[in-house]
Amino acid sequence: MKKSLFRERSSDPVYATLDDWILHEAIPFSIDLSKTFNASIDKVIASLDDSVELLGFGEALHGGEDILILRNRLFQRLVEAHGYSAIAIESSFPRARVVNEYVAGRGPASYEAVKETGFSHGFGRLDANRELVEWMRAFNANPSHQVKLQFYGFDSPTEMIGSDSPRQLLNFVLDYLDSIDRVSAQEHRQRIEKLLGQDSDWENPAASFDPTKSVGHSPAATALRIETEELITELRLRRPELVAKSDESRYLEAAQYATVARQLLNYHAALARTSSKRLVELLGIRDLLMADNLAYMVSRERGRGKVLAFAHNSHLQRGKAQWQLGADLLAWWPARSHLYEMFGSRYAVIGSAVGESPANGIGQPEAGTLESRLTAVQGPARLIPTHRGQGLPTSEIAALPTRSGSMKNTTYFPLTSRSFTDFDWLAVLDSTAYSRGGPPLQ
Repeated sequence: MKKSLFRERSSDPVYATLDDWILHEAIPFSIDLSKTFNASIDKVIASLDDSVELLGFGEALHGGEDILILRNRLFQRLVEAHGYSAIAIESSFPRARVVNEYVAGRGPASYEAVKETGFSHGFGRLDANRELVEWMRAFNANPSHQVKLQFYGFDSPTEMIGSDSPRQLLNFVLDYLDSIDRVSAQEHRQRIEKLLGQDSDWENPAASFDPTKSVGHSPAATALRIETEELITELRLRRPELVAKSDESRYLEAAQYATVARQLLNYHAALARTSSKRLVELLGIRDLLMADNLAYMVSRERGRGKVLAFAHNSHLQRGKAQWQLGADLLAWWPARSHLYEMFGSRYAVIGSAVGESPANGIGQPEAGTLESRLTAVQGPARLIPTHRGQGLPTSEIAALPTRSGSMKNTTYFPLTSRSFTDFDWLAVLDSTAYSRGGPPLQ
């Protein structure tokens, strides 16, 4: 039986209505007032079990400027007062290494040099992400800070349309092996290079819609999956030797790159399948890889500090993720479901919600919806725990109406009755502007 995520209390209150729960449990704060903000975050952290080493913060939509600012302030407080040493965001795992070099004071001299190559999904163009990275770089440059901050991306090396070639991942692993055993690395490289072909074939966006356009089931791709497995096997068999001749951190990084390469090849194979379950499998592989990447990041930071993970709510919720695509309702296990099995009480998640956002096509929430009730209490933002759900009126929760979504920003998902079990806390903002630097919404 998994240990509770939260500190035990002698007795939890029982609430007759949801409004009673909100009135008594909501912790109001303002992002702009550091004193009240810090105090509210400290209350959240104090409620969590001491074993928590991975904290998730979900965004209700991509394009919420105030949620990004809240994330930045949250991370700063976690670093300054609660022993956090790293942030991982919903961006490409291999690309983020470029940003981390910049954060460490190495590599490129300006953010402009990393904002495209260091992020996927165009996230490097968002001003709030620039501000986060620049704050981390300045923090690390201060010699009084002995623990230096790390920046990670934990997403798969894919986009909404199109997927990366496995070349960059495999070359990273081969370069590592080459630094220790040139002969073995060259043997692997010669076989792998013959099978990689053209990057444009792997990255063809048409494959997202038409399986016949994917190279994932070609003889070369199938052989490359076998070669990748053999490369992973050699790394694992020779781990004591490789660690001794490099160091554990470098070895584990190379091993993770190899694991990501394996899963990327599995993703390309799924792209090539003609199946009614094709999209569900692709979504599931992506979230599984997210979970594996986060587990690696937590293990790498262990002994240095804790990790904050930031992504869309749908990746960090506990229950199955759902996406209505035309007439089809797609459902798969998101990253948090896997992480809950891996970490148990060592992982907690704060989900987010917004009242309105005209810039994102989100109007006032309808009366009776959870967003309407939550934003009716003191704000402009508030935190509220969902983990004491046993004291809430279950029949009222089950009857909750779901507010309307947005035709302008399809990444916005409202809260539902499942939000009480999907998240451990909720951060609810009255409103949010559209992200500075984001692409124009139609």
